Amino acid sequence: MTRFIFITGGVVSSLGKGLASAALGALLQANGFKVRLRKLDPYLNVDPGTMSPYQHGEVYVTDDGAETDLDLGHYERFTGVASRQSDNVTTGRIYSDVIAKERRGDYLGATIQVIPHVTDAIKNFVTSNLEEEDFILCEIGGTVGDIEGLPFLEAIRQLRNDLGRDRTMYMHLTLLPYIPTAGELKTKPTQHSVKELLSVGIQPDVLLCRADRPLPEGERKKISLFCNVDERDVIPALDVDTIYRVPLAYHAEGLDASVYRHFNIETGEPDLSRWETIAETAIRPEGEVSIAVVGKYTVLPDAYKSLIEALTHGGIANNVKVNIKWIESEIFETESEALHTLEDVHGVLVPGGFGERGSEGKISAVTFARERGVPYFGICFGMQMAVVEAARNLAGIKGASSTEFGEAKEPVVGLLTEWMNGNQLEQRKLGGNLGGTMRLGAFPCTLQDGSRVREIYAEQDISERHRHRYEVNTEYRPRLEAAGLKFTGMSPDGLLPEIVEIPEHPWFIGVQFHPELKSKPFEPHPLFTSFIDAAVKQARLV
Repeated sequence: MTRFIFITGGVVSSLGKGLASAALGALLQANGFKVRLRKLDPYLNVDPGTMSPYQHGEVYVTDDGAETDLDLGHYERFTGVASRQSDNVTTGRIYSDVIAKERRGDYLGATIQVIPHVTDAIKNFVTSNLEEEDFILCEIGGTVGDIEGLPFLEAIRQLRNDLGRDRTMYMHLTLLPYIPTAGELKTKPTQHSVKELLSVGIQPDVLLCRADRPLPEGERKKISLFCNVDERDVIPALDVDTIYRVPLAYHAEGLDASVYRHFNIETGEPDLSRWETIAETAIRPEGEVSIAVVGKYTVLPDAYKSLIEALTHGGIANNVKVNIKWIESEIFETESEALHTLEDVHGVLVPGGFGERGSEGKISAVTFARERGVPYFGICFGMQMAVVEAARNLAGIKGASSTEFGEAKEPVVGLLTEWMNGNQLEQRKLGGNLGGTMRLGAFPCTLQDGSRVREIYAEQDISERHRHRYEVNTEYRPRLEAAGLKFTGMSPDGLLPEIVEIPEHPWFIGVQFHPELKSKPFEPHPLFTSFIDAAVKQARLV
């Protein structure tokens, strides 16, 4: 029997519903339960694929090619359960489906309304595509009180009636702000947030209260009384030194015990040993390295959420702390001495991105790393800029550029117009729709024997997730390889370059895919493990 836990948030946004959901999923797993996590997003975009990173942070891509919310990255990293297309839905997608059905006449002439048609579509999403999971955790995006979130709250209210209390649970995440002048944590915002939920017919079963200091017993009783929640189910969610301690902290406060009590489940003590090991390694490393991330969205770390975590995982694997030095790539184009900011780092990473802005700065960072022998890791756009840099400065192709920036004299990187997706030919053209039209999802790659990446992966055939519209032009491969840039990973048909490297360099690798999307704290991605290992060796040299 599948049980459903609905996670809502109140008071303010960015409280960490995604992290809380992922941590609870990890706790349930630790007791042997099969879990799946889902995200219901109230915005009108069909998916976040066309949204600016400044608006929504990174876009997390699944194996089956869905462009989803970054919280699905938390879900995968904490539980190891691969997310898929059916685990993230938006208001835009719900309305698109409902309107498409209305146009086909599926509703047999009925007047289409939010209730029941939109709410039925939401409920169908929540309860479909199950695989005998013990628990489905559904996070509702946004904050209680947002007008766009009302259909989702109504849908989960109805699901309590449809499925019964013994199969549904409401968990509400709130904030207890500390007011220095009063010298106390304030419970009133939480009370008002619960009142908002009650106004739409939802009584929370568990309150998860974010705070930066311990919750006094008197305040816990007060929240219990005013919010009509059992005192045992008012759970403090205090700040911790690493996110990988969150499952341990929530277990210590009794969050999983509240869940089992609600569903009348008898369990033993969970095995949290791997989380204890990861947390201790993360906060007590034996050394540290500095990695420069040269990007174009560096003012918002959420734009690189999976990348940050993958670097942390690489540090955990090498028992070192990874200090990230965020560098806006445009400074290399406007400040003549800016490259000096790279002289104290032990590795340079150029991540994915779109558009011409900052591209020449990224190329300058590639040149610095290549010429100075500093470990270099180029991901997606970072690989393309490494190829352009090699074409210009190693192969002597002076007009080398990408058609993403306009017409190019030497189009070393060009628009990907067709590729095979399994047995299906995918085709794209310039000027077509932007949403959902990139090369998305998991694709196979064959590694060259004797290459560095073949050694790193310890296998010849791999699968990695993609999200890109432009591709390195293989017509330039002979000239680039003659100049020292080797194509060591290709699509199985040999048509699409996936990995380049410079064998003579201490560590210089560019990949067209996004390896950070598959890295987990208990299973660090081999490329990040190897990159940080190279940075550790570089640190010993300087």
